[in-house]
Amino acid sequence: MNKEPQVKFGLGKIRVPKAPEILTNYLRERILDGTYAAGESLPTEREMAEVSGLSRASVREALRMLETEGLISTRLGRGGGSAVQLPGQDAFDRTIDLFVRAQRVRFGTLVEVREAIEPQLARLAASNRTDADLNRLRQLYAQMEQPFAVFTDWVRLNIAWHDAVAAASHNPLLVAFWRAISRMMASAASLDEATNTPELIAGVLHAHARVLQAIQAADGDAAARRMGRHIAAYSQAIRRQAAIDTVISANQEST
Repeated sequence: MNKEPQVKFGLGKIRVPKAPEILTNYLRERILDGTYAAGESLPTEREMAEVSGLSRASVREALRMLETEGLISTRLGRGGGSAVQLPGQDAFDRTIDLFVRAQRVRFGTLVEVREAIEPQLARLAASNRTDADLNRLRQLYAQMEQPFAVFTDWVRLNIAWHDAVAAASHNPLLVAFWRAISRMMASAASLDEATNTPELIAGVLHAHARVLQAIQAADGDAAARRMGRHIAAYSQAIRRQAAIDTVISANQEST
C-alpha cells in the first residue's frame, strides 16, 4: 500500500513560470532599472526569439503582457515594433480608479483619505514650496474670490488650488496619489449643489487664506493644523448630506 509522501520543511508544490512570464520579468526589470530607456526600441520579435531560444509566440505573449502593464507601446505593420514607455500619472489614475470602482468605495471613504493626507501635504508645502508655487496658490485664490456664474467653474478652481498645495510639497508619490483620488470626487461632492452653500464657500476661502499664510511663512505645523481643520469642517458639512454614501462609479473630480 502506497503511503502519502511526507512533506518536510514546509515544502509544497513548486510553480515553474512559463516561458513568456520569464521573458516578461526579465524585460520588465531591464526597463525599470534603466537598461532600456524611455523611447528606446526593443529588439524585434525575431531577434528576441533567436537570442532567447523561445518561440515567436512566447515572445509575442511576453510583449503583450508588457504592453498591458503600460511599459511598452507597440506599432504594427512595416516599420513597427515595440518601444519603451514609463508609467505616468495616467497609468496611476487608472489603477486607483479600477480599485475604487471594483471595491465599490464610497465618497465618504475618499473624504477620510483627504483628512489623512492633505494636512501632511500642506506641512510639506510649507517646507518645500518655491516662489513659483506661492505665486500659483495666490493666483488661484484670487480667482476663487471672483463671482462665478457656473458652480462647476468654482469646483475646478478649488481642485486646482488643492492640486497646487500638493504640487508645492514636491513629494512625487504623495502628489500622484492625491491627484488620482481628487479626480474622482467632484461629481459626488456636487450631487447636491445646495451642500456647497455661500456660507460654506466663504468658509473654504477663509480656510484657504489661512493655509496659504502658513505655507508662505514656512510654518509646517500651522499649515498642517489649518488644513486639517479645513478638511474636517468640509467633511462634517458633507456628512450631513446623502452624497456621503454614494458609491464612486467613474473617474471623478474633487471639490
